[in-house]
Amino acid sequence: MPRVRAQGRDETADERADRQWQELIQEIRVAQTGVQILFGFLLTVAFTPHFQGLAETDKAIYTATVVLGALATGALIGPVSFHRIVSGRRIKPEAVLWASRLTFAGILLLLATCTSALFLVLRVAAPDALVPWLVSAVVAWYLLCWYALPLWARIRYTSEEETSETEEPRETRSTT
Repeated sequence: MPRVRAQGRDETADERADRQWQELIQEIRVAQTGVQILFGFLLTVAFTPHFQGLAETDKAIYTATVVLGALATGALIGPVSFHRIVSGRRIKPEAVLWASRLTFAGILLLLATCTSALFLVLRVAAPDALVPWLVSAVVAWYLLCWYALPLWARIRYTSEEETSETEEPRETRSTT
């Protein structure tokens, strides 16, 4: 397989896919830990004595938060299952692409889970007038850290000629 020079690296397509997979797995480990701790905590809340005294609105917010946490957990664990199922099939570039998409979806769902959990906790712990402001400030912080800064860096430090590392493969593979 010919070596290609992509973004200053001298690597084959397979080496590039292997590197991208390792990088993605490291990223997923961080997100998985956070979502699993949050989800585990959320699962225990319904069994506390205080939960039974919550208003129906708060119980509905809790239910939505748990569902979002479950969805985030599924999306962030999905790449591991995806890799196990397709391993050895010589489709690592495609596996990296799909795992990256699942990870991005998981991070979006984690944002929604964290926002919903924060909203629920602050409705119980803070004055009502303060809750929307606090939640909005934290969501703005998440959006800045998780999306705005990376997008700014992507625009600022990459040229139009460079391609995304997770872009779909352009070449068709030989079936022989």
